[in-house]
Amino acid sequence: MVRPPLAPLPRPQGRHLLLPANSPHRPSIHATVSLFSSASGVPLASVDGSALTLLRTAVVSALAASLLVSPSRPPSTLALAGAGALAPYLAEAHLSALPSLSRILVWNRTKAKSAALVAKLRDAHPGVTVEEVDGMDEAVSAADIVSCATGSQEPIVRGELLRPGAHLDLVGSFTPAMRECDDEALRRGRVFIDFEAALEEAGELVGALQRGVLRREDVAGTLAELAAGTVAGRRSDDEITVFKSVGTAVVDLLAAQLAYENYTATKNA
Repeated sequence: MVRPPLAPLPRPQGRHLLLPANSPHRPSIHATVSLFSSASGVPLASVDGSALTLLRTAVVSALAASLLVSPSRPPSTLALAGAGALAPYLAEAHLSALPSLSRILVWNRTKAKSAALVAKLRDAHPGVTVEEVDGMDEAVSAADIVSCATGSQEPIVRGELLRPGAHLDLVGSFTPAMRECDDEALRRGRVFIDFEAALEEAGELVGALQRGVLRREDVAGTLAELAAGTVAGRRSDDEITVFKSVGTAVVDLLAAQLAYENYTATKNA
């Protein structure tokens, strides 16, 4: 069945026509996470799904970074690729998880957006040096942590430029056609993923597996295994680590539960 472009509704004075439209400056998807009591089924909370996704995605990335950076060589420079809605959350989460960070490099294809993000981060963190860079090569070469949140279908991170001991965080790709780093980054890095689904969904990994650059057994482990200590993280100061996340509803649920618990604790305090 194909939905007709117009949906006429009879009215006393004529017809009311409903039709698809592209509303400028508004998201195309509106998400809500609903929480219910497992004991009674009573609805407990309704949480803004879009805001929740931004928060939990940034927190997951920063958690992985905190577990994978070298404890004897604290990172000082964070490079951000992309200046969309997620970018400021990634910056905030990494600054919170890694207080040693004192410099942020921002790159985005649209200069106006990167300039706006730089201004926003400077206002929020006057003690942190925030700079706009002209190209990702410059950012990658200078950064201890590279965090990418773009919709790119071509590699924007060249693995040969990653510094010894760098950590690469890949957030943006969620289909096999999308890709934020080249094969060399995966060859040089010790690869971790948030969930097994990343091996089927993320273009960097799907392509590398198909080309024989990466084998499933080359993936060191998941974030849960890393956090639990059941797999080893960084093995040397100079080792490069890579974390690829695609997200999952389980984390949305956990984040919503935490938001609800914090709200009720504050309300009842």
